[in-house]
Amino acid sequence: MPDKSVRIGGASGAWGDSPRALGQLIDAGVDYLMMDYLAEVTMSLLARARMKDPKAGYPPDFIAYLKNVLPEIAHRGVKVATNAGGVNPSGCKRALEDVISGLGLSLAVAMVEGDDLMPIIDKLRAEDLREAVSDEKLPARLLSANAYLGALPIQAAFANGADIVITGRCADSALALGILMHVFGWATDDYDRLGAGSLVGHVLECGPQATGGTFSDWESVPDWHNIGYPIAECRSDGSFVLSKPEGTGGLIVPAVIAEQALYEIGDPAAYFLPDVTADFSEIHLAQAGTNKVKVENARGRPPTKQYKVSATYQDGYRAVATVSIVGPSAARKAERTAEALIARARMIFAERGLPDFTATHIEALGAEASYGVRSAARESREVLLRLVVEHADREALEIFARETGSIGLSFAPGTTGIYSGRPKPTPVVRLFTFFLDKAVLGQPRLQVGDRPVVQVDVPFDGGYVPPSSQRIAPPDTVPSETMVDLPLGRLAYARSGDKGNSSNIAIIARKPEYMPLLRREVTSERIVAHLGHLVAGPAERFEAPGLNALNFLISDALGGGGMASRRIDPQGKAYGQMALEMTIPVPQSWAEALE
Repeated sequence: MPDKSVRIGGASGAWGDSPRALGQLIDAGVDYLMMDYLAEVTMSLLARARMKDPKAGYPPDFIAYLKNVLPEIAHRGVKVATNAGGVNPSGCKRALEDVISGLGLSLAVAMVEGDDLMPIIDKLRAEDLREAVSDEKLPARLLSANAYLGALPIQAAFANGADIVITGRCADSALALGILMHVFGWATDDYDRLGAGSLVGHVLECGPQATGGTFSDWESVPDWHNIGYPIAECRSDGSFVLSKPEGTGGLIVPAVIAEQALYEIGDPAAYFLPDVTADFSEIHLAQAGTNKVKVENARGRPPTKQYKVSATYQDGYRAVATVSIVGPSAARKAERTAEALIARARMIFAERGLPDFTATHIEALGAEASYGVRSAARESREVLLRLVVEHADREALEIFARETGSIGLSFAPGTTGIYSGRPKPTPVVRLFTFFLDKAVLGQPRLQVGDRPVVQVDVPFDGGYVPPSSQRIAPPDTVPSETMVDLPLGRLAYARSGDKGNSSNIAIIARKPEYMPLLRREVTSERIVAHLGHLVAGPAERFEAPGLNALNFLISDALGGGGMASRRIDPQGKAYGQMALEMTIPVPQSWAEALE
C-alpha cells in the first residue's frame, strides 16, 4: 500500500506578496495552504494600527485575497493555516467569518491566542529581563511583545474540525509542522520528524524564494513574471518533494532549495524552534524530475524550555529625503546637498533651543554607496540622494522637512527634484529580543468556530541537551598546483538575510570537491574584512556538510536591523551577493575548467 502523502502550498511569503499564489496552488490540487505574513517589523506596524482602531491589528490583505478563493476552497476541501492574525487574531477571525457568512459558505475558522505578552509585561519587568544580544534592560514602553508559539495549537485546531486556522505570532515553520502533525499523527517527542516538518515549513515560508526567487544564478530562472509558488508533497517519514504548478515560471533545483534551507538561521545543526531543535546540517537534496527536488534526512532533538520573544519599541522619529541629481560629479553634489541641509536644520535648531539630530545618514544611490571606499562608481553622472535624519522631537523633523523645498533653488546644479515629495516624520521602531520560560507564559488558547475557548496542552519542560561533540571537519584535499584568483561566485552560491541586527550568509559549494578549498579560504575573518565597511562582527562559522555549505552568522551587521536601520539594505539581503565578489586562490586547473 503506498505511503500516504499530503500536498502543502506556500501561498504567501510575507505581507505584500502576490495574491496570484492562491489561484495557482488551488488549481494545482494542494490539500493545505500555508500563508506567512509576519515579521518583527510587521508586528510593530500592526500594533500601532490597533492602537488607532481596536478592530485592526491584522493584515487586511489576507481577508481581501482569501475572499476571492473561498468558494473554491470550500468546494475542494482545501484547508488553510496562517499567522495573519497578527496582534488581533480574534478580530481577524471575526472579519473572515463575516465574509464567509456573506458568501453563504460553511467553513469553520479557528484562532490561536496566547502569544501576546503585553498584558503581563509589567510583571515581567520586575524579573529584570535583558535583551538577548546587547544585555540592555527592557525599554520603559513597548509597542508589542510576542512569543513565537509552536505547532501544537495548529494541530489541535485541525483535529477539532477547523478549515482555516489563524494564529498570532508563531514560528513561521510551525504553520506547516502543525499541518503535518495533524495529518500523520506525529508525537511531540518524535523529534526527527518534527525537525523534518520544520524544514518543510522553513522552505515554504518565503513563497517563491523556494522556486527560484532571489537565486544566485538569477539569469537561469525563467519567467519571473509568472513565477510559480512552492508545493511540498510530504510523506510520513518526513521526506518531501518540492515542486510548483505546471506552466509557471521559476526554477527548482537542489541549489535553490539549499539557499532557502540556510536562509536566516545560525547553526544549521541547532535551529531552535518551539517544538524541536531542528538539525538541517545533513539534509540531502536530489533532483527528482523537471522542477522537482526530493528533500530528506532532516533531524531533530528536544527543544529548550523557553520561547523566543520579539518586542518592539519606539525610539524617536525619522525623516527621509530623496533628491535626484544629474550631471558631472553627481555624487559629490549629492553629499554636499545633504551636508547643507543638515547644517541649515542645525542652525534653526540652535535658534529655537532644540537639541541636535540623534543620527544622520547620507547615501548617494547610483554611486555604489553600499560599497563604501570600494565603490567603483564615484563618478556616476546620475544619483539619488537619500538623506536619513532622526530626532527625539517630531516638530524638529517637521522643520527639517520644510527646508527641503529650497534644494532645487539653493544648492547643486542638475538637481531635478525631491523624488519622494516633502519627507514626513515617522516613528523609529527598534527590536528587543529575549527568551522566556514557556511555563511563565502559560498555555496557548484555541477557539474553533463559536465553541468555547480552550487551552492547548503544550509541554513546558523542553529537555534540550547540546550535542556531545562538534563534528570534526575532514582534512583539506586541495590540489597542489599553481593558484589563480577567481571571484568566490565562480565556485559557490550564496544567500543572506537577517536575524535582528545580525546577518547570516550561506556559502554553498557548486561542486562537492570545492568544499575543502572553501573551508580553507572562506574564513570568518575574511568575510568580516570583506564586508568591513558594513559590519562590525565578529562572525561565527558553521558547517552544513549535507549541503556542502558554510553558514556565517555576523554580529552587529545591519546598523540596527529592520526598521531601526538607516541603510537601504536593512536586512543584509545584498551581503550574499557582495560576498561572492570576494576573490580567493583557486587551482589553475579548476579555473581553466570554468572558462
